[in-house]
Amino acid sequence: MLDRTDTPSPLVGEQSPQFNGLGRDLRIDACRGIALWCIFLDHVPNNIGSWLTLRNYGFCDTAEVFVFISGVTCALAYGRARQHEGWSGVISRSLRRGWDIYAAFLLLTLACAIMVYLAGGQHLADQSNTRILLEHPGATLVHAAILQYRPVNTDVLPLFVVYHVLFAPLLWLLLRVPNVTLGASLLLYVLVHVFGWTVPAWPNNVWFFNPLAWQVLIVLGAWWVIEGKRVRPWVTSRTVLVLAAFYLVFSLIIVLSWRIKPLEPFVPQALTNLLVPVDKSNLSPVRLLHFLALAILAVRFVPHDWRGLRTPLMRGARRCGENSLPIYCLGVLLALAGHVALFHISNGLAMQIALSLGGILLMIVAAVLLSSMRAKPRRERRRGAAPEHDDFRWRVA
Repeated sequence: MLDRTDTPSPLVGEQSPQFNGLGRDLRIDACRGIALWCIFLDHVPNNIGSWLTLRNYGFCDTAEVFVFISGVTCALAYGRARQHEGWSGVISRSLRRGWDIYAAFLLLTLACAIMVYLAGGQHLADQSNTRILLEHPGATLVHAAILQYRPVNTDVLPLFVVYHVLFAPLLWLLLRVPNVTLGASLLLYVLVHVFGWTVPAWPNNVWFFNPLAWQVLIVLGAWWVIEGKRVRPWVTSRTVLVLAAFYLVFSLIIVLSWRIKPLEPFVPQALTNLLVPVDKSNLSPVRLLHFLALAILAVRFVPHDWRGLRTPLMRGARRCGENSLPIYCLGVLLALAGHVALFHISNGLAMQIALSLGGILLMIVAAVLLSSMRAKPRRERRRGAAPEHDDFRWRVA
């Protein structure tokens, strides 16, 4: 494939009926909603519910899915803004959304500290990385304000702040030289692993999600929106599908051998030593490959008009996906409350199941209420003046 430097590439969202304002791809919201549920289940420590998530069956988990889908939705939403408002609209919307995520991160940081303080547990303060905030609030809040300090489980929000602020120039490059831009992103990813590049943090100088590495998923998601039609025949070819399936089976066997002791002798120790540790902070290559294998099978076997997307369970997932930022924040707080309940009340199996199901149900209820609140003024606008042409309806992040 050759990059076109003379005219910008049209977005898939500008060509396909499912993205042109007549509807939306339900797979995106449903997948993002399921990812939010899985992130919540994984954040509750020692939770039987986490066995329903990806992390026990392969090298990657739902964080990769969530970040990639954010790249897809950013390209769709900001691409539509470019179509109707020009680049000034893209810049203003991306900065405004970045500010929304930044404000949500600061409020969530304070909420986590308040919950830990009210729970009164020293153990919880250490586990949630809020002890330093409770003991030195002034200095810690300053570092939080410049995205250098993050309580546990809030790490992904500063990542999205950075990506939204920088998305306008990224989109400009992707529309003109998509393959060169993706190549530069992959090169940066490789250099991170060769030289150990990272972004300064505080107090331990480590970003749990190294933005220099995880950017490759944002770029890949946006690149797929722009170049997806051209590469889809290759991605869905039989050879690629077989390789993807083989890699998924391989990773399943390896990870289950780490989780289930009787399976451990069946995996050579040399192979285990080669793969461990599977670095999440820098998005280990085996994690990236595992996600790509999952994405290839999803593209091939889950069509955009799949009937399952309209079932009650998937409707709940879609509502959560449509309200990803508030539902993510709610999930963090629910996971922290679950940690308190497991530590102070009971860590039995019944409690774990109740917390898992109850948390997901609360997330769905909150998402339905948020969608209803947003739909009411939209209906009122439609009854009055003509609808705004720039209401592209994608909630990015």
